[in-house]
Amino acid sequence: MFPIQKILLPVDFSERSSQAVRFAADLAGRLNAEMILLHVLPPYHEFGGIELASAILTDLIAERHQDAERRLAGFLDEDLRGRRVRRVLQDGDPAHQIVECAHREQAGLVMMPTHGYTRFRRLLLGSVTAKVLHDADCPVWTTAHAEALHSGEFALRRILCEIGPEPAAERTLEWAAGLALEFGAQLTLAHVMSELDPRTEAYYLSPEWRKLMTDRAEEQIAALQGKSGTHAEVILLIGRAADMLCEEARKLPADLLVIGRGTEAGILGRLTGHAYSTIRQSPCPVVSV
Repeated sequence: MFPIQKILLPVDFSERSSQAVRFAADLAGRLNAEMILLHVLPPYHEFGGIELASAILTDLIAERHQDAERRLAGFLDEDLRGRRVRRVLQDGDPAHQIVECAHREQAGLVMMPTHGYTRFRRLLLGSVTAKVLHDADCPVWTTAHAEALHSGEFALRRILCEIGPEPAAERTLEWAAGLALEFGAQLTLAHVMSELDPRTEAYYLSPEWRKLMTDRAEEQIAALQGKSGTHAEVILLIGRAADMLCEEARKLPADLLVIGRGTEAGILGRLTGHAYSTIRQSPCPVVSV
Protein backbone atom coordinates (compact mmCIF):
# COMPACT_ATOMS: atom_id res chain seq x y z
CA MET A 1 0.00 0.00 0.00
CA PHE A 2 3.03 2.26 0.47
CA PRO A 3 4.67 4.31 -0.81
CA ILE A 4 1.89 6.70 -1.85
CA GLN A 5 2.64 7.82 -5.40
CA LYS A 6 -0.17 10.34 -5.94
CA ILE A 7 -2.01 12.69 -3.58
CA LEU A 8 -5.23 14.26 -4.85
CA LEU A 9 -6.03 17.73 -3.50
CA PRO A 10 -9.41 19.29 -4.34
CA VAL A 11 -8.97 23.08 -4.25
CA ASP A 12 -11.43 25.98 -4.27
CA PHE A 13 -8.82 28.80 -3.95
CA SER A 14 -9.95 29.64 -0.39
CA GLU A 15 -7.49 30.28 2.44
CA ARG A 16 -8.51 26.98 4.02
CA SER A 17 -7.71 25.25 0.73
CA SER A 18 -4.36 27.06 0.49
CA GLN A 19 -3.38 25.89 3.98
CA ALA A 20 -4.31 22.32 3.12
CA VAL A 21 -2.19 22.38 -0.05
CA ARG A 22 0.86 23.78 1.77
CA PHE A 23 0.48 21.07 4.40
CA ALA A 24 0.09 18.39 1.72
CA ALA A 25 3.20 19.67 -0.06
CA ASP A 26 5.26 18.76 3.00
CA LEU A 27 3.74 15.28 3.10
CA ALA A 28 4.21 14.80 -0.65
CA GLY A 29 7.83 15.89 -0.36
CA ARG A 30 8.51 13.32 2.35
CA LEU A 31 6.84 10.58 0.29
CA ASN A 32 8.18 11.77 -3.08
CA ALA A 33 4.58 11.75 -4.30
CA GLU A 34 2.98 13.67 -7.15
CA MET A 35 0.38 16.26 -6.14
CA ILE A 36 -2.75 16.59 -8.27
CA LEU A 37 -4.58 19.88 -7.70
CA LEU A 38 -8.18 19.43 -8.82
CA HIS A 39 -10.61 22.30 -9.23
CA VAL A 40 -14.20 21.45 -10.17
CA LEU A 41 -16.61 23.93 -11.78
CA PRO A 42 -20.18 23.02 -10.80
CA PRO A 43 -22.94 23.09 -13.44
CA TYR A 44 -23.94 26.57 -14.61
CA HIS A 45 -27.73 26.64 -14.95
CA GLU A 46 -28.71 30.25 -14.32
CA PHE A 47 -27.01 33.58 -13.87
CA GLY A 48 -28.35 35.62 -10.97
CA GLY A 49 -31.65 33.78 -11.15
CA ILE A 50 -32.32 35.14 -14.66
CA GLU A 51 -32.50 32.81 -17.61
CA LEU A 52 -30.22 34.03 -20.39
CA ALA A 53 -30.11 33.58 -24.13
CA SER A 54 -28.13 30.57 -25.27
CA ALA A 55 -25.33 32.59 -26.92
CA ILE A 56 -24.83 34.79 -23.86
CA LEU A 57 -24.83 31.79 -21.54
CA THR A 58 -22.27 30.02 -23.74
CA ASP A 59 -19.99 33.06 -23.54
CA LEU A 60 -20.38 33.27 -19.76
CA ILE A 61 -19.54 29.58 -19.34
CA ALA A 62 -16.48 29.92 -21.57
CA GLU A 63 -15.33 33.01 -19.67
CA ARG A 64 -15.81 31.28 -16.33
CA HIS A 65 -13.80 28.27 -17.55
CA GLN A 66 -10.94 30.49 -18.79
CA ASP A 67 -10.90 32.39 -15.49
CA ALA A 68 -10.74 29.10 -13.54
CA GLU A 69 -7.86 27.90 -15.75
CA ARG A 70 -5.89 31.09 -15.00
CA ARG A 71 -6.54 30.88 -11.27
CA LEU A 72 -5.63 27.20 -11.11
CA ALA A 73 -2.42 27.72 -13.11
CA GLY A 74 -1.26 30.42 -10.72
CA PHE A 75 -2.58 28.92 -7.48
CA LEU A 76 0.30 28.82 -4.95
CA ASP A 77 2.74 28.78 -7.84
CA GLU A 78 5.61 30.12 -5.72
CA ASP A 79 4.90 27.82 -2.77
CA LEU A 80 4.86 24.73 -4.98
CA ARG A 81 7.86 25.59 -7.14
CA GLY A 82 10.09 22.53 -7.48
CA ARG A 83 7.30 20.13 -6.45
CA ARG A 84 5.81 17.46 -8.66
CA VAL A 85 2.43 19.11 -9.30
CA ARG A 86 -0.25 18.55 -11.92
CA ARG A 87 -3.27 20.84 -12.18
CA VAL A 88 -6.61 19.48 -13.39
CA LEU A 89 -9.82 21.38 -14.16
CA GLN A 90 -13.11 19.49 -14.40
CA ASP A 91 -16.77 20.43 -14.87
CA GLY A 92 -19.62 18.75 -13.03
CA ASP A 93 -20.70 17.75 -9.55
CA PRO A 94 -17.68 18.40 -7.27
CA ALA A 95 -17.97 15.26 -5.12
CA HIS A 96 -18.52 13.00 -8.13
CA GLN A 97 -15.59 14.51 -10.01
CA ILE A 98 -13.27 14.17 -7.00
CA VAL A 99 -14.15 10.49 -6.57
CA GLU A 100 -13.86 9.83 -10.30
CA CYS A 101 -10.49 11.59 -10.51
CA ALA A 102 -9.15 9.64 -7.51
CA HIS A 103 -10.20 6.39 -9.16
CA ARG A 104 -8.93 7.34 -12.62
CA GLU A 105 -5.56 8.51 -11.33
CA GLN A 106 -5.29 5.63 -8.84
CA ALA A 107 -4.56 8.16 -6.13
CA GLY A 108 -3.12 6.77 -2.94
CA LEU A 109 -4.68 9.50 -0.82
CA VAL A 110 -7.27 12.29 -1.06
CA MET A 111 -6.57 15.24 1.25
CA MET A 112 -9.26 17.81 1.94
CA PRO A 113 -10.23 20.08 4.84
CA THR A 114 -13.76 19.84 6.16
CA HIS A 115 -16.06 22.78 6.74
CA GLY A 116 -16.71 24.14 10.19
CA TYR A 117 -13.36 24.50 11.89
CA THR A 118 -14.79 27.25 14.14
CA ARG A 119 -16.66 26.51 17.37
CA PHE A 120 -19.47 25.07 15.23
CA ARG A 121 -17.28 22.39 13.64
CA ARG A 122 -18.85 19.62 15.70
CA LEU A 123 -22.08 20.16 13.75
CA LEU A 124 -20.65 20.57 10.28
CA LEU A 125 -18.75 18.34 7.90
CA GLY A 126 -19.45 19.74 4.45
CA SER A 127 -21.56 17.98 1.85
CA VAL A 128 -18.74 17.51 -0.68
CA THR A 129 -16.38 16.06 1.93
CA ALA A 130 -19.13 13.80 3.23
CA LYS A 131 -19.86 12.42 -0.24
CA VAL A 132 -16.17 11.82 -0.93
CA LEU A 133 -15.83 9.96 2.37
CA HIS A 134 -18.80 7.82 1.42
CA ASP A 135 -17.72 6.96 -2.11
CA ALA A 136 -13.93 7.14 -2.49
CA ASP A 137 -12.15 3.80 -2.59
CA CYS A 138 -8.81 5.18 -1.38
CA PRO A 139 -7.93 6.65 2.04
CA VAL A 140 -9.26 10.16 2.69
CA TRP A 141 -7.35 12.58 4.94
CA THR A 142 -9.60 15.19 6.54
CA THR A 143 -9.20 17.84 9.18
CA ALA A 144 -11.74 20.12 10.81
CA HIS A 145 -9.14 22.71 11.79
CA ALA A 146 -7.34 23.69 8.61
CA GLU A 147 -6.08 26.94 10.13
CA ALA A 148 -3.63 24.87 12.19
CA LEU A 149 -2.41 22.69 9.34
CA HIS A 150 0.75 24.54 8.42
CA SER A 151 2.50 25.60 11.60
CA GLY A 152 6.09 24.70 10.80
CA GLU A 153 8.02 21.62 9.76
CA PHE A 154 5.80 18.68 8.89
CA ALA A 155 6.09 15.84 11.38
CA LEU A 156 4.23 12.69 12.32
CA ARG A 157 5.49 11.50 15.69
CA ARG A 158 2.49 9.68 17.13
CA ILE A 159 -0.21 7.88 15.15
CA LEU A 160 -3.31 6.47 16.82
CA CYS A 161 -5.01 3.69 14.86
CA GLU A 162 -8.49 2.38 15.57
CA ILE A 163 -8.85 -1.39 15.48
CA GLY A 164 -12.49 -2.03 14.66
CA PRO A 165 -14.36 -4.98 13.20
CA GLU A 166 -12.89 -7.18 10.47
CA PRO A 167 -12.30 -7.03 7.55
CA ALA A 168 -11.67 -3.27 7.74
CA ALA A 169 -9.31 -3.67 10.72
CA GLU A 170 -6.58 -5.44 8.75
CA ARG A 171 -6.60 -2.83 5.96
CA THR A 172 -6.63 0.02 8.48
CA LEU A 173 -3.71 -1.39 10.48
CA GLU A 174 -1.69 -2.07 7.34
CA TRP A 175 -2.14 1.53 6.18
CA ALA A 176 -1.32 3.07 9.58
CA ALA A 177 1.70 0.82 10.07
CA GLY A 178 3.04 1.71 6.62
CA LEU A 179 2.76 5.43 7.31
CA ALA A 180 4.33 5.04 10.77
CA LEU A 181 7.25 3.18 9.21
CA GLU A 182 7.73 5.91 6.59
CA PHE A 183 7.97 8.62 9.27
CA GLY A 184 9.48 6.65 12.14
CA ALA A 185 6.34 7.45 14.14
CA GLN A 186 5.13 5.75 17.29
CA LEU A 187 2.07 3.63 16.46
CA THR A 188 -0.61 3.02 19.10
CA LEU A 189 -3.65 0.83 18.54
CA ALA A 190 -7.01 1.55 20.18
CA HIS A 191 -9.95 -0.83 20.36
CA VAL A 192 -13.25 0.43 21.75
CA MET A 193 -15.67 -2.05 23.26
CA SER A 194 -19.39 -1.35 23.09
CA GLU A 195 -21.07 1.32 25.15
CA LEU A 196 -22.87 -0.07 28.16
CA ASP A 197 -26.60 -0.68 28.20
CA PRO A 198 -27.94 0.86 31.45
CA ARG A 199 -30.35 -2.05 31.88
CA THR A 200 -27.49 -4.53 32.17
CA GLU A 201 -24.75 -2.23 33.38
CA ALA A 202 -24.19 -4.13 36.61
CA TYR A 203 -23.40 -7.30 34.66
CA TYR A 204 -21.17 -5.58 32.13
CA LEU A 205 -19.15 -3.85 34.85
CA SER A 206 -18.50 -7.13 36.62
CA PRO A 207 -14.85 -8.29 36.71
CA GLU A 208 -15.83 -11.52 34.93
CA TRP A 209 -17.31 -9.70 31.95
CA ARG A 210 -14.43 -7.27 31.70
CA LYS A 211 -11.91 -10.10 31.73
CA LEU A 212 -13.83 -12.06 29.11
CA MET A 213 -14.11 -9.12 26.74
CA THR A 214 -10.56 -7.93 27.36
CA ASP A 215 -9.06 -11.38 26.81
CA ARG A 216 -11.05 -11.85 23.61
CA ALA A 217 -10.03 -8.45 22.25
CA GLU A 218 -6.36 -8.93 23.15
CA GLU A 219 -6.32 -12.33 21.47
CA GLN A 220 -7.87 -11.01 18.25
CA ILE A 221 -5.59 -7.96 18.10
CA ALA A 222 -2.50 -10.09 18.78
CA ALA A 223 -3.46 -12.31 15.83
CA LEU A 224 -3.99 -9.23 13.67
CA GLN A 225 -0.62 -7.76 14.63
CA GLY A 226 1.03 -11.12 13.96
CA LYS A 227 -0.40 -11.11 10.44
CA SER A 228 0.62 -7.48 9.85
CA GLY A 229 4.06 -7.80 11.43
CA THR A 230 3.47 -4.99 13.94
CA HIS A 231 4.22 -4.81 17.66
CA ALA A 232 2.34 -1.66 18.65
CA GLU A 233 1.01 -0.77 22.07
CA VAL A 234 -2.69 -1.65 22.46
CA ILE A 235 -5.22 0.40 24.43
CA LEU A 236 -8.62 -1.11 25.24
CA LEU A 237 -11.49 1.30 25.92
CA ILE A 238 -15.16 1.02 26.86
CA GLY A 239 -17.73 3.62 25.81
CA ARG A 240 -18.87 5.57 22.77
CA ALA A 241 -16.29 4.98 20.06
CA ALA A 242 -15.98 8.56 18.80
CA ASP A 243 -15.63 10.02 22.29
CA MET A 244 -13.11 7.42 23.42
CA LEU A 245 -10.94 7.69 20.30
CA CYS A 246 -10.84 11.49 20.38
CA GLU A 247 -10.09 11.52 24.11
CA GLU A 248 -7.21 9.09 23.58
CA ALA A 249 -5.91 11.19 20.67
CA ARG A 250 -5.76 14.17 23.03
CA LYS A 251 -3.99 12.21 25.74
CA LEU A 252 -1.14 10.91 23.55
CA PRO A 253 -1.24 13.54 21.94
CA ALA A 254 -1.63 12.08 18.45
CA ASP A 255 -0.58 13.87 15.28
CA LEU A 256 -2.93 11.67 13.24
CA LEU A 257 -5.90 9.41 13.92
CA VAL A 258 -6.50 6.53 11.49
CA ILE A 259 -9.96 4.93 11.42
CA GLY A 260 -11.58 2.28 9.27
CA ARG A 261 -14.39 2.55 6.74
CA GLY A 262 -16.55 -0.05 5.08
CA THR A 263 -15.01 -2.02 2.23
CA GLU A 264 -18.05 -1.95 -0.05
CA ALA A 265 -19.74 1.14 -1.49
CA GLY A 266 -23.43 0.38 -1.19
CA ILE A 267 -26.48 2.59 -0.84
CA LEU A 268 -25.21 3.88 2.52
CA GLY A 269 -21.67 4.40 1.24
CA ARG A 270 -18.42 3.33 2.87
CA LEU A 271 -18.60 5.66 5.85
CA THR A 272 -20.50 4.01 8.66
CA GLY A 273 -20.98 4.01 12.42
CA HIS A 274 -19.05 6.56 14.43
CA ALA A 275 -16.83 7.92 11.63
CA TYR A 276 -18.69 11.24 11.23
CA SER A 277 -18.57 12.00 14.95
CA THR A 278 -14.90 11.05 15.15
CA ILE A 279 -13.92 13.35 12.27
CA ARG A 280 -15.91 16.26 13.70
CA GLN A 281 -14.53 15.92 17.23
CA SER A 282 -10.96 14.84 16.58
CA PRO A 283 -8.21 17.15 17.89
CA CYS A 284 -5.98 16.07 15.00
CA PRO A 285 -6.38 15.15 11.31
CA VAL A 286 -8.20 11.89 10.59
CA VAL A 287 -7.50 9.42 7.80
CA SER A 288 -10.47 7.22 6.92
CA VAL A 289 -9.07 4.08 5.30
